[in-house]
Amino acid sequence: MSRIQEIFKHKNSNVLNVYCTAGFPKLDSTLEVMRALQDNGADLIELGMPYSDPLADGPVIQASGSIALKNGMTIANLFKQLKDFRKEINVPVILMGYMNPVLQYGFERFCADAAAVGVDGLILPDLPQYEFETEYGDIIKKYGLDFIFLVTPETSEERVRQIDELSSGFLYAVSSSSTTGNEKDFGLVEKYLQRLQNLKLKNPVLVGFGIKDKQTFASAAKHANGAIIGSAYIKALNENSNVKVATKEFLHAVLG
Repeated sequence: MSRIQEIFKHKNSNVLNVYCTAGFPKLDSTLEVMRALQDNGADLIELGMPYSDPLADGPVIQASGSIALKNGMTIANLFKQLKDFRKEINVPVILMGYMNPVLQYGFERFCADAAAVGVDGLILPDLPQYEFETEYGDIIKKYGLDFIFLVTPETSEERVRQIDELSSGFLYAVSSSSTTGNEKDFGLVEKYLQRLQNLKLKNPVLVGFGIKDKQTFASAAKHANGAIIGSAYIKALNENSNVKVATKEFLHAVLG
């Protein structure tokens, strides 16, 4: 059983996954941010690999990625930073990024290096289902990594079921077909999450996009196993240069 599956075995509701950008706010902030998240109640850490052309990221996460790239963050640097991270970080860690830099690094080499340092899973939003099934899925499985697909309110029931079969770890339920960090009408989101709940899927479901505080976290967690927070946390890091204090205040406000 993977670390991600272990989390959901012991905690089936109010699971909090927090997104942070590797190499932000400073190049060497990555582990400090991860430690602060673990110490203040994050159940999972989604570590973003900055990319110059991110498709699903809103302006806040894009800006953090631009800063990280200017700081000199690369996939090779990230693996150097993560070399011994398992000595102090116990929570599951998922790498989130885009196919272009991963392919430049070498897909199998990337999976091998991720597994070697102790990464648990991958989110690659622009890896199509067909390519996953025919080319990349076996490599990901070979290295024991979970792979998390995204579903949206527009994803058909048939396709949700297919994606659920292919995913491991959890399903990422995007609350709307927009970018991260946008305001959401949680009434509409709730209907969509109820629909997913009624499908009795094999994977737990975490909701992302638009989760920013205690209220939106509680609303999202009502019909799912938990939620993912990204832009709101990056904003908190932008507003306070002390990573420990910013993280503590932010997560304590969300988890109350």
